[in-house]
Amino acid sequence: MSKSVTLSIVVPCFNEEDTLAICVKRVLEIQDETLRVEVIIVDDCSCDHSLAIAEGLAAQYPEVRVLRHPRNQGKGAALRTGFHLATGDFVAVQDADLEYDPMELKELLEPLRAGKADVVFGSRFLGGRPHRVLYFWHSLGNAFLTFLSNMFTDLNLTDMEVCYKVFRRDVIQSIHIQENRFGFEPEIVAKVAQLHLRVYEIGISYAGRTYEQGKKIGWRDGVRALYCIFRYNAYQLPVPMQFLVYTLIGGVCAILNLAVFLVLLASGLSLTVSTPIAFIVAAAANYFLCIAILFRHKARWTAVSEVVVYVLVVAGAGIIDFGLTKILWLSGFQSWLSKSIASLLGLVINFAGRHFLVFPEKLPR
Repeated sequence: MSKSVTLSIVVPCFNEEDTLAICVKRVLEIQDETLRVEVIIVDDCSCDHSLAIAEGLAAQYPEVRVLRHPRNQGKGAALRTGFHLATGDFVAVQDADLEYDPMELKELLEPLRAGKADVVFGSRFLGGRPHRVLYFWHSLGNAFLTFLSNMFTDLNLTDMEVCYKVFRRDVIQSIHIQENRFGFEPEIVAKVAQLHLRVYEIGISYAGRTYEQGKKIGWRDGVRALYCIFRYNAYQLPVPMQFLVYTLIGGVCAILNLAVFLVLLASGLSLTVSTPIAFIVAAAANYFLCIAILFRHKARWTAVSEVVVYVLVVAGAGIIDFGLTKILWLSGFQSWLSKSIASLLGLVINFAGRHFLVFPEKLPR
């Protein structure tokens, strides 16, 4: 007979009065002689009867605990609260709706109980389990986000955004979760990959619901997921991959540089004035995007050397940008082409300066 273990199941809940009780009862039904569950419901300041239902379940079943956020923060925040208080051998995520079958958690537990895995993800796209047919664009977006996440993490997952994720308790409690909403999914995948953990994936069924039935994720969460993939992966990538990411950042800033330059020229300012102003605007945008996405560095501005190095890098790149633009323009190139060529060279110079001089350190997770 297998050794008895306890599975802590964290249930983030926001306005799920129609499904919460059924969901929790299904979770409790997975218990057997070798498996006990601890159900941690985290009510994220619901404005319906979810909290009262959760408290009723806790009064009825000793396995159920209820926590409440005083204000709505999001799924990631609810999971962070639940993970911190989990006491089981393993920890799983269970949404409060009825899209997933809790009985399948027992299958996801098998590699963990056998000592083969540290983390097990479900997948709605593996195997022959029933899968409700719903939104085409959602599935396309999910496939794109999973592909991009895999490219950055070097994992070969098929369903990065899936709810069902099961962890060894010591693993999940060692990871600092920062995202408050659905950005939790790409964040946790990135941090699991960076720890070089043993990851398994198992096919599960999926009975997705519609927006009329209470589905909450939207396009803004997709945009946030895209940002999170860059934010939690880019800073620790090899230099060639970092340059590719910086190319995207630099490309955006180069377009901004050119746009500001042309607007200023059209407004009557000279090339000598327009060029440095456009460069300063683009450099500021570049710096903040580097902090947000690539280097995850928050300037302290407490060391004189830090200020001096940054100013010198920006000034050096600016002098090159200005000089090359003017040389090309005087040589007969059109103003937009002169500026574009200078901006492309500036892309390489700026990356090298930021990576090796402004943001040189290896940052902790």
